[in-house]
Amino acid sequence: MSEQRNAPAGVALVTGTSSGMGLHTAVELARRGLTVVATMRDTSRATALTDASAEAGVELDVRALDVTDHDAARSCVEGVLADHGRLDVLVNNAGRGAVATAEQLSLDEIRDQLEVNYLGPVALTKLVLPHMRDAGAGRVLTVTSVGGAVGQPFADAYCGAKFAVEGFMQSLAVVMLAHGVHVSVIEPAAVASDFVANVARADEVPDDPYAAQLAAYLSRTAGAFANAQSSRDAAAAIADAALSTDYRFRWQTSAGATAFVGMSLADTDGSRVLGATRGWIETASN
Repeated sequence: MSEQRNAPAGVALVTGTSSGMGLHTAVELARRGLTVVATMRDTSRATALTDASAEAGVELDVRALDVTDHDAARSCVEGVLADHGRLDVLVNNAGRGAVATAEQLSLDEIRDQLEVNYLGPVALTKLVLPHMRDAGAGRVLTVTSVGGAVGQPFADAYCGAKFAVEGFMQSLAVVMLAHGVHVSVIEPAAVASDFVANVARADEVPDDPYAAQLAAYLSRTAGAFANAQSSRDAAAAIADAALSTDYRFRWQTSAGATAFVGMSLADTDGSRVLGATRGWIETASN
């Protein structure tokens, strides 16, 4: 489904901007002429962002926002509208990873993934929709992952939350299109950022039956991130999607990401994905 529309101008709200894709997306959108409200949980960590914006010669409106605090999210959106008078683009970028398989995950850890990667973007999207609908225009872009289309070993909770938010946004997209609001997802593959350092990992346990498989997976993942797309390049792709006059629901940030999600989207019986990812955790005893 594609519609030609004028590219949005005005005000963008970007979450998770203390580092990585979020940081560079905020700077890039400002560089392309938008007023950018850049949010993060702890504004004391804004030094890298403010340094990058100064280097690019742009100004940002930096505000605190924990996307899991829904009252704070409401106050943030209301504040942006009060101070800037409009809100044209929402980039749901804040996210958190987890490395563990089902037996190793507590329900609290699974809820944490849902809070950050699913309920946070859903709540912010709900808050901006009335304004965008009344304006008859707007963009909501949610940074998911190739893990929102392809389930991967030891990413049960993470991929589950990303699948969920993609399903929510895809269901919403066609409804909002009739009101002039473009709802899309952004699917990066491996991106060089602080995201990996912030991934929650399962505690080591004696005689772990999954230890060899996890070691194989982590070895494979290290190789992928050694050749990762840069955060700056991924952010440029996000900005392209935000400002494109051509509507698409799915945007990938690299050719590799496009090929990877295509494996799942064309996999009608599930065998293609399982066949590919099985090799990631093969051990000598397999």
